[in-house]
Amino acid sequence: MTTITEHDLVQSIEDAIQYISIYHPLDYIHHLARAYEREESPAARDAIAQILTNSRMCAEGHRPICQDTGIVNIFLKIGMDVRFDTRRSLQELCDEGVRRGYRDDDNPLRFSIVAEPLFDRRNTRDNTPCVLQVELVPGDTVDVQVAAKGGGSENKSQFVMLNPNDSMVDWVLKTVPHMGAGWCPPGMLGIGVGGTAEKAMLMAKQSLMDDIDMHELLARGPQNELEALRVELYQKVNALGIGAQGMGGLTTVLDVKIKTWPTHAASKPVAMIPNCAATRHIHFVLDGHGPAELTPPSLSEWPQVHWQPDYKAARSVNLDTLTREEIATWKAGERLLLSGHMLTGRDAAHKRIRDMLARGESLPVDFRGRVIYYVGPVDPVRDEIVGPAGPTTANRMDGFVDMMLGQTGLIAMIGKAERGPEAIASIKKHGSAYLTAVGGAAYLVSKAIRSARMLAFEDLGMEAIREFEVRDMPVTVAVDASGESIHETGPRQWRARAEAVAALISSAPPSTQPHVRKKI
Repeated sequence: MTTITEHDLVQSIEDAIQYISIYHPLDYIHHLARAYEREESPAARDAIAQILTNSRMCAEGHRPICQDTGIVNIFLKIGMDVRFDTRRSLQELCDEGVRRGYRDDDNPLRFSIVAEPLFDRRNTRDNTPCVLQVELVPGDTVDVQVAAKGGGSENKSQFVMLNPNDSMVDWVLKTVPHMGAGWCPPGMLGIGVGGTAEKAMLMAKQSLMDDIDMHELLARGPQNELEALRVELYQKVNALGIGAQGMGGLTTVLDVKIKTWPTHAASKPVAMIPNCAATRHIHFVLDGHGPAELTPPSLSEWPQVHWQPDYKAARSVNLDTLTREEIATWKAGERLLLSGHMLTGRDAAHKRIRDMLARGESLPVDFRGRVIYYVGPVDPVRDEIVGPAGPTTANRMDGFVDMMLGQTGLIAMIGKAERGPEAIASIKKHGSAYLTAVGGAAYLVSKAIRSARMLAFEDLGMEAIREFEVRDMPVTVAVDASGESIHETGPRQWRARAEAVAALISSAPPSTQPHVRKKI
């Protein structure tokens, strides 16, 4: 009989929370580095370079790889010869570990969990509770998997109940383009097939805990039907040309994972959950001999990719003198380096602005001639101006775009991923623009911020309205004043090339496929 103490479990989870906030899994870094080497799209290659640079910076500076430090998922496989020396529930113990991990003084993480999902949605201020899954298994150890899942990728989770003879591949290829870029590709897809609806969703989430091994699988070739299906989906999804950050390119996914379970003869439940560029998970085992020992990876594991502003390829923009006339000269796909002052605000702030305008109240901030950045930053530590401050998914604010452009005098917006038809129409009507920053490069982006001050709605925490002063903040024109969107034109432009690359790889002998990919 193995005894696990409260301290061992709580401390291990606390340490795991900090670890995964700072370090990408090395399998992700290695596969992303290979994708960078073969990427041909300038926009996608620049985005991947920012993600890789950000990752190394976080490993060096011990700061979060993304400002959205996620909702915590914990999977426990508890041996039946294990006892816990505690009178508290496993949920309470895991939540205590999460609470301590997020409140760490040296690396505080952003609190993103709201206690009540339907009504007031008040932040719990410690990122608890976690989502806990427990399974009893033979043995005398506790197998633990800890993951932090960002809202951008979690919100793109998909489920369908197919007929038994329907093609899962067809459904995936039809669904992925409609997921947009809010899940911050390149990442991976986790797919669960079989069981019941909730079992399929759980398998999809669990599959994301597996190591990325597509490079190795292509090298040796698939050895069973499931592996062959993974390769088929990997090649066909990448052939869509969606690319890094959805701007068009050769790599949309680094891997596809599939788990299955027996199901009813009348059913084929299929769940699909993406993992984003801020892939965060770790696996360890507790055997009664103390907390888990988590060894930081060597910096030599990161590729020698160091993103720097490209003053020749990007246009410098002074936000303090920006006019609609200048915005009208920007073109979708153009890279900009922003300097000057911008405002911040996201979901809760926009809702409050709408409510105030509906009541005829004056706004606490003057938006006329200003640019707003959709961001919820991490609190600063030491000599930081602000903590990691990457963009949040912009289309959650689509319903507010016409109000902000038409009633407040706002002239442009910054976020991540695509805008919907309603927002694009409003941008065109008002001669505005939408700019996209790279999701997964939050710490890198924060280094462009030279000052920050609170302006309004301080009670909203990370969702408050602030003013940032930035210097050379990298963005891409995602929707220009004519209504052209890089998230529509980019994938369309790169699809033919991505299809050709996928066809060339699939026709090569398995042992040469990694070499072919690198050569391409």
